[in-house]
Amino acid sequence: MGFNADIMIIKRDEYITQLVSKSWNNKVKIVTGIRRCGKSFLLNTLFRNYLLENGVSEDEIISIDLEKKSDARYRNPIALLDFVIRRARNQSGRYYVFIDEIQMAAKIKNPDLEGVQASEEDGDLLYITFYDVLNELISKPNLDVYVTGSNSRMLSKDIVTNFRDRGTEIKIYPLSFAEFYNVSNEEKADAFESYMRFGGMPSAVIENDEKEKMKYLKELHNKVYFKDIVERYKLKDDTVLDALVNSLYSAVGSLTNVHNLANAASTLMQKGTSDNTIKSYIDFLEDAYLMMEAKRYDIKGKKYFEYPQKYYAMDIGLRNAKLNFRQIDSGHIMENILFVELIRRGYSVDVGMVKINSCTTGKKMMSQHEIDFIVNTGTNKIYIQSAWNLDSRDKENQETLSLKNTGDFFRKIVVTGGNGKMWTDENGITYIGVIPFLLQDIL
Repeated sequence: MGFNADIMIIKRDEYITQLVSKSWNNKVKIVTGIRRCGKSFLLNTLFRNYLLENGVSEDEIISIDLEKKSDARYRNPIALLDFVIRRARNQSGRYYVFIDEIQMAAKIKNPDLEGVQASEEDGDLLYITFYDVLNELISKPNLDVYVTGSNSRMLSKDIVTNFRDRGTEIKIYPLSFAEFYNVSNEEKADAFESYMRFGGMPSAVIENDEKEKMKYLKELHNKVYFKDIVERYKLKDDTVLDALVNSLYSAVGSLTNVHNLANAASTLMQKGTSDNTIKSYIDFLEDAYLMMEAKRYDIKGKKYFEYPQKYYAMDIGLRNAKLNFRQIDSGHIMENILFVELIRRGYSVDVGMVKINSCTTGKKMMSQHEIDFIVNTGTNKIYIQSAWNLDSRDKENQETLSLKNTGDFFRKIVVTGGNGKMWTDENGITYIGVIPFLLQDIL
């Protein structure tokens, strides 16, 4: 694929812009996202370089990686706090504090409360945690604090929840196709084919050997993400989780519900499992940023359906690896990529449903038709249909029928496979190839 891993630095300017816009806002900047998507690299290489290039000195950047043995002593929250305060002793200076894998900080007994008794409900008050440390650090006017954190002990989502209005989230995704293409020496069509197969996990992207890519993605999925979920939720058996993931990955872009997933998982395992178990496991997968849910919305009825929903993989390469690269269905994979891209761009996205009344042989009939994505942009909406090919008039009519029957005048787009230029038909429906759609924000 023409990557040179030795000298490659993949720029992620979009996230640098977010970090800069949130700097010195008196909140903890919490960098979240699926493990190994580049959170630490963003802070400690890209953002650090940006700061140094813009007049910040090395002495004004305080970096701690609690996963490293050399920084392990700072897992003691008191030692961590003392170290940062000591480094930032110049009160007239301004310091950037980067703490990697913050959840590695231990929960310790407060030595100042030794011997103090507390009721069961107040028991936590006798302890010091990294939350106490971060709260104290953000109270210092000369400190700007950034953290990352995600593994089986605590996910980034937990940190965001616990900080609420004292924290601000910067969510990182695997490489978008635009980021991928910028570091690829391939033509657009070839690059997109590679992206559809191997996805955007940074370490997989910079690996030249395809066998090594496959091996890395498989091991990452099974030995990191699965292991984290099993440890975090103390699962005695991961066979149900494994069967569920296979079902979800096989059905990306298809409507499904918890009961159907339970049946599919039971068939794969040849033993029964409950709907409640499946729902819990889906929550685990979403908390770990492996899967994302899209809710179904009745456009004319203006209401959400409880079920069925769609589920999409955070990274298509991880999905393909889990299925041993067997189910490379271009249409469903393109739809998955489009969903993640729209979410990454900051849009709220639902699956649309349109009810159409018709009269056949004198009988009134009502049918339901899907719009792949309703993109909410404040007061407006954009309807997007994902169609890998429109190779016949019947196929085109099938894909646009729901768009023509929404009963409103919001913008309507059909994204097709390939590199087709944007054009609009007599019905006001815009058509564009997936490659230019991903490389430019026409929305």
